[in-house]
Amino acid sequence: MLQPLKLLAPFSFLWLTFSPVIAQEAKKISLEDVIKKEIHRPETVNGINWMKDGRYYTALKKREGFSQVVQINLETGKESRILIDGKELGLNFSNYAFNPDESMALLESEVESIYRRSTKAVFHLFDLRTEQFRQLENGEKISYASLSPDNTRVAYVKENNLFYEVLSSGKKVQVTFDGESNSIRNGAADWVYEEEFSMAKAFEWSPDGSKLAFIRFDEQEVPLFSMQMWGTLYPKNYEFKYPKAGEKNAEVSIHVYDLDSGDTQLIHTGEETDIYLPRIYWAGDNSILAIIRLNRLQNQKDILFANPTTGNVKMILTETSETYVDLNYNDHFIFLPDNKGFLTTSENDGFKHIYHYDLEGNMVRQITDGNWEVTELVGVDLNNKRVFFLSTEISPLERHFYSIGMNGRNKQLLTPERGTHSIRMSPDHRFFIDAYSSVTKPLLSRLLDSKGRLITNLEENKVLEIRMQDYSFRPKTFFSFPTTDGTELNGYLVQPADFDPSKKYPLLLYVYGGPGSQNVMNSWGGTRDWWHQHLAAEGYVVACVDNRGTGGRGRAFKHSTYAQLGKLETQDQLAAASYLGSFPYIDQERIGIWGWSYGGYMSSLALMIGHDLIKTAISVAPVSSWRYYDTIYTERYLQTPQLNPEGYDDFSPISHVDKLKGNFLLIHGTGDDNVHFQNSVELVDALISADKQVDTFYYPNRNHGISGGNTSWHLYQMMTDYIKNNL
Repeated sequence: MLQPLKLLAPFSFLWLTFSPVIAQEAKKISLEDVIKKEIHRPETVNGINWMKDGRYYTALKKREGFSQVVQINLETGKESRILIDGKELGLNFSNYAFNPDESMALLESEVESIYRRSTKAVFHLFDLRTEQFRQLENGEKISYASLSPDNTRVAYVKENNLFYEVLSSGKKVQVTFDGESNSIRNGAADWVYEEEFSMAKAFEWSPDGSKLAFIRFDEQEVPLFSMQMWGTLYPKNYEFKYPKAGEKNAEVSIHVYDLDSGDTQLIHTGEETDIYLPRIYWAGDNSILAIIRLNRLQNQKDILFANPTTGNVKMILTETSETYVDLNYNDHFIFLPDNKGFLTTSENDGFKHIYHYDLEGNMVRQITDGNWEVTELVGVDLNNKRVFFLSTEISPLERHFYSIGMNGRNKQLLTPERGTHSIRMSPDHRFFIDAYSSVTKPLLSRLLDSKGRLITNLEENKVLEIRMQDYSFRPKTFFSFPTTDGTELNGYLVQPADFDPSKKYPLLLYVYGGPGSQNVMNSWGGTRDWWHQHLAAEGYVVACVDNRGTGGRGRAFKHSTYAQLGKLETQDQLAAASYLGSFPYIDQERIGIWGWSYGGYMSSLALMIGHDLIKTAISVAPVSSWRYYDTIYTERYLQTPQLNPEGYDDFSPISHVDKLKGNFLLIHGTGDDNVHFQNSVELVDALISADKQVDTFYYPNRNHGISGGNTSWHLYQMMTDYIKNNL
């Protein structure tokens, strides 16, 4: 039996000797503190926009209830002037964007969410020279308004068609005419591209503003999904196109519209139409449109160069895999000027690294290498021949910022502070804003130069640090342990502030566990993490383990769950329960698990398959069968249900309902457009057939995030009560 003291040794460098201030009068973290007061929430620096002169950047600030765009001096970090004052305009805008010469700005207000990334809003054009101010489209809500690089036009999507307006005259030009709801979409992604390829806007201006490249989605043969929306005397049906695994996708095509001639050229991306075309990039000038193409199973990624005038394409680079080529984790693509090729990332050597290719697709060199991952390709400084990137080199639990020579030499660490760093770099690569945190340090936003030298701190969250000293809590401590096959898994523990190793504590596991995800990170936590702090204050030990299939640890670890989602992940979560349950201070009869979405799927399986170990589970918005989920995500990891039926059914919770013992709470929003309420309905139906009693709760019309109004408070109060009553 492994001993608890050895548990923490592998990650002792991650501040495992916490000594928070715990005075007798220190306050316990209450549920109200977490959900209503949000005592843990740090202040951030919003709306960063680097200015072209290299001397300033702008940021979005709120003052007296109105938005302001302020200009900040990069040399001093001090605010120099207010560029746009929402109070003077009588407008409370939530986002802004400049045109290339920074003479005009688009201001976005009354933003209305559609799905996770898609929105429509009222857009306002503000001329910084004349201070003239007007609405686009007479105040009608439109999507993705984008100013042209030549400062003469603004393009946008309205009612599934692409338009542009000539700024000098106000003349509107309609580029496409066939847009129709649940049929044809021009310049705006369909539901599944938006969700799984992390995109909403699907058009791009050419570098000189003379052309518009856009993606067209023909959804006519995609099955229609219907959700009933409650709240009226006669509930209404909300219908949208949603391709479930194995079903018909939209036929997608790429087009280039020439503003001078008014002609639209189809790009010839091949005879096969059952493919994905999720990215378009202008390759530095107007002569090349770069396209990423994936086959249906996503085990081949092609980079194509298209002639926007003729529509002809040339295959530049192909990457294949026995499992999948994951666009979400390889979507790094930077063109170099003067025909010097491009940079991209690949997992070809087992870890994601940066590669330099010429314009014919020949590899110039692999720029980074090692048993660690590049998680973001941030930028390239051609003047100094330096590449900037984030990686896991120090620890898979952290993210740090580096620069390296284009020749792969002279790598420099720019953010040595332990924790998780997120970077916004200036276009001239002279400065960057680093937002970083750790389990003991709230978010710190600061301005540094390209050598990593501090210019100024922008937001230190000192008030939050002082506030947290009033509360009794123990930050996460990290650990690793080997499973029966020798695989090392990383995890964290949250113990009660008054922890006594001679006592017995119930254990709650938190799980997500989906492909490429990570929960075990050295960073300041969000609402769920601080809910765990509340539970710890109530006498629970909370733990989280990243199972096989999660990210940050290379291709073999991430791809190990391919074609059999749920199998290894469940084994690893049960191994974690067994391992932690062997500690003398854990009550083996009171071990529970909870999760949301993929984590809801995992918590359901863990209770059903591992009922000897797990006694209580909460499953929020779970997938109950991958047959009910979308094509892009599901087929990437499981192939189609026609090719791999066992992969869909063997580890579906519906297939294991007869094993259910213990306490099971199932929660779902009826308006979930992502993981449909259908998943929970079908699971409950199977539980009824198996004569299993469970607790269920549904939230009318709430989406996958189950929020809005009093919803979050209600949800977390219910889950807290369930844990206290059953664990």
